[in-house]
Amino acid sequence: MVAVLGYVQVGFGQDAGTGAQANQKKPPVQEKNVDSKGSQTAPGQIATPSDFVIGASDVLNVNVWKEPEISQSVVVRPDGKISLPLIGELLVSGLTPVQAQTLLANKLQSILTNPQVTVTVTEIRSRMVSITGEVVKPGAYPLLVPTTILQLITNAGGLGQFANKKGIFVLRTVDGKQQRIPFNYSRVIKGEKPEQNILLYPGDTVVVP
Repeated sequence: MVAVLGYVQVGFGQDAGTGAQANQKKPPVQEKNVDSKGSQTAPGQIATPSDFVIGASDVLNVNVWKEPEISQSVVVRPDGKISLPLIGELLVSGLTPVQAQTLLANKLQSILTNPQVTVTVTEIRSRMVSITGEVVKPGAYPLLVPTTILQLITNAGGLGQFANKKGIFVLRTVDGKQQRIPFNYSRVIKGEKPEQNILLYPGDTVVVP
């Protein structure tokens, strides 16, 4: 009888321990979407290359598990810094999102126990190019990968019906001075002027008259 009771007590203790472990809360697993190129993005996050670096005016979503006071959307200031409660200012310009969340987690070590931090880019404003005039979808486009004039025209849906294919140009500011770089669409697509199909820089504007 004693042996039976002892067996029941041990078994009960094991069940209780297992139940305690099962009820222990863990940080939620964030859902991710996979695009056609295999890049994973969380809801609200835009797809960025793994080597994308944060710049001024970019919008970041900072999420610290179970810390709503710190978790918020922030805009990177012109000096490359963001401000967060309990932490103060952090220089994030020039870092990848992964590097930024590591920096943030290290800063929180003295305040929180094992902080779970996620930093995602929700809006890119630091690396933008624009296209205006006779294209299907004029506007500003994020410069996530090296992009030529032809590629931007394609991204903008192609030329409009009345586009002046020989009069396209790029406006670029260098050392405070604006340059006008010609682009003859008709000759470039024929392979006659490949050197005109230059890579675009952040801040460039392609004008299609």
